[in-house]
Amino acid sequence: SVLAATSETAPVAQVQETPDVQTAEPNLTPEKEPEASNAADTPAPAPPTTPSMATPAADAKPRTNALTQAFTKAEWAALKEFRKQLPEIFADGYPDKKDNKDAPITFWGVVIDPWKPANDARVSVILLKFLRARNLNVKAAREMLVNTLRWRDEIGVDALMKEEFPQDIFGALGHIYKTDKQGVQYNIYGGNKDIKAVFGDVPRFIRWRVKLMEETVAHCDFITVDQTVQIHDYEGVSMSSRDANSKQAASEASNVFSSHYPELLSKKFFINVPTLMSWIFCTHEIKKALLAVIDEENLPKRYGGLAEGF
Repeated sequence: SVLAATSETAPVAQVQETPDVQTAEPNLTPEKEPEASNAADTPAPAPPTTPSMATPAADAKPRTNALTQAFTKAEWAALKEFRKQLPEIFADGYPDKKDNKDAPITFWGVVIDPWKPANDARVSVILLKFLRARNLNVKAAREMLVNTLRWRDEIGVDALMKEEFPQDIFGALGHIYKTDKQGVQYNIYGGNKDIKAVFGDVPRFIRWRVKLMEETVAHCDFITVDQTVQIHDYEGVSMSSRDANSKQAASEASNVFSSHYPELLSKKFFINVPTLMSWIFCTHEIKKALLAVIDEENLPKRYGGLAEGF
């Protein structure tokens, strides 16, 4: 999960708990797929296949885990069709790569084999996120996944994860601290008062923010945990401090996460919101609000918990 924090002590603050629009699921009763097996969470060995296969083994009984057992019948049906299209999706997503239909990729820490997607329950969990983000419309979900593959290739996610960013600029802005009920990331908007240094190079800020998101998603195992929590702390930030670059960065970051990280955010909290925005938010006690999703021993003291934090 993702949490953002800035204040050292905040017994009471402006907090908003909002479900992310990307996390809405179809209003359907959970139901097991008739063909689903009760196998273990780990990928099952499968006989070797050849690149000349006409269709992937999407009809094979899929591996299941705690998360897939909550899938609805409609979700299983859409997922089955989606799995069949993976080789073509990979071909469209990586048009310049050799063997683009056949080569497995690593996506959010999970290996996805386009010909054997049913062999790992975690793959089903990831694919369903794209389907849910598009209301189980397979064609729309396919377009979203293709665009995400292309974007990840263009931005160079693997290289980005090795990139170092100036600690004097970004070191105090984002933290991933502890995990318990879900992964946790803290975004501290007042951590650096030098707005021009933070947002002066918008592409650099986006790369830093994407790296932070990837590091947060790495805490999801897609077996029992597949979503995160964000805490945005605005202490020390005023509406007047926003300039054109900061607004552009916020807009681009929002577009990146809504387009390429679907269904990964379960809750978002806003704390110490500037006065001009206070009408948007309900006032809650921070500790009470956050303990609903974070264990007390893992909640930083600045928010009423027991952890030393940052």
